Amino acid sequence: MKAFFKKKLIDPIINLLLQGVTPEKISQSIAFGMVLGVFPILGSTVLLCTGATFLFRLNFVAIQIANYLIYPLQLILFIPFIRLGETILNTEPFPLSMEKIFTMLKDDMIGAIQTLWVANLHGIFAWFLTGPIAIYILYIALKPLIKKIPLKQFKEANNE
Repeated sequence: MKAFFKKKLIDPIINLLLQGVTPEKISQSIAFGMVLGVFPILGSTVLLCTGATFLFRLNFVAIQIANYLIYPLQLILFIPFIRLGETILNTEPFPLSMEKIFTMLKDDMIGAIQTLWVANLHGIFAWFLTGPIAIYILYIALKPLIKKIPLKQFKEANNE
């Protein structure tokens, strides 16, 4: 597992730093990628991250790496976002489980989308309330960590 994260996360970040991308821009890109990566509309995150890349002048590689690595969390948080939105909006909980959702999508994707659209709106509402705060907190937390990466040793290793 450690080798996986080194290859898929650490090494690309080091390469971006060596190419001159600032720790601030990498931190911002990763924060956006992680939070947009849990947006409660399955299949939308690559487009959202691409749009954010252009809108906020983020690093495409860093945002997509974060989006890719956070994907399992999108599935885990899908129903909690819907439940949070239902709670905030004081609406009747929609009867769902991930198993039921996947069965609906497999059997009739268009029908599932039509059935789940109100539940998805509740999830989107909750995400919009929590997402910007989460981006800010992640950015603040990641920036000092990325600044601490000892680039000097990697520059020396690349020069040899």
